[in-house]
Amino acid sequence: MAAIKLKNISTRAPKAYDKEATKIKTEKILQELDELQNLLFAEGKHAVLVVIQGMDASGKDGTIRNVFGQLNPQGVTVKSFKVPTPEELSHDFLWRVHMAAPAKGSIQIFNRSHYEDILVTRVHKWCDDETAKKRMRAINNLESLLAEHNNTHILKFYLHVSPEAQQERLNERIHDPAKMWKYNEKDFEEARHWNTYMKMYEDCFAHCNAVPWHIVPADQNWYKEHVIATALHSTLKQLNMQYPGLKK
Repeated sequence: MAAIKLKNISTRAPKAYDKEATKIKTEKILQELDELQNLLFAEGKHAVLVVIQGMDASGKDGTIRNVFGQLNPQGVTVKSFKVPTPEELSHDFLWRVHMAAPAKGSIQIFNRSHYEDILVTRVHKWCDDETAKKRMRAINNLESLLAEHNNTHILKFYLHVSPEAQQERLNERIHDPAKMWKYNEKDFEEARHWNTYMKMYEDCFAHCNAVPWHIVPADQNWYKEHVIATALHSTLKQLNMQYPGLKK
């Protein structure tokens, strides 16, 4: 991948995209994804790992609900990586991640992921640069392992939200009763580290790119969902999956 500079990438949809027309296209894609996921599950030869990263209020939860919510829950699971437990801390940092990797026939979504261990940890200086480089190599090796030894297709999305849109959404959590449950005072504190986060994300993109990153403009939910649904649809379509015949 060429060096990514987030400040040079728009957080909004290209002007050529019409909102209502794009939403109609997305709905058609989601309908086709339902059948493709059924094929994935029935054939049982491939696994799919979807990594969703982004700043607070970039729309990770909404993306999972609106893009993957129409799929059969029997074949889709979501894992959110929180602060490590004492047991998890007693192992290597990828131990808990490997255990959550998808089985063949399934789609596993990581709502935040192993990349937090080279992002938030570096922003707050819990992890020095030397350790971060070692972790990046380990991440690359894990992703290669999943791809080469379990036929796992990995999609990595960074939800590229603007600081203005982020602040607007965080403030909505204070005033909108339907969103107050999301409020966390620490989100505003983290937002003050914006520039450092951008630097760490760019370093992540530069050194963990064997599986390419999708930088998804995230200020407009309809476009963000269209980009992610389209990428997943393209990946599954290219697998040329077939339903197995009658068992003998």
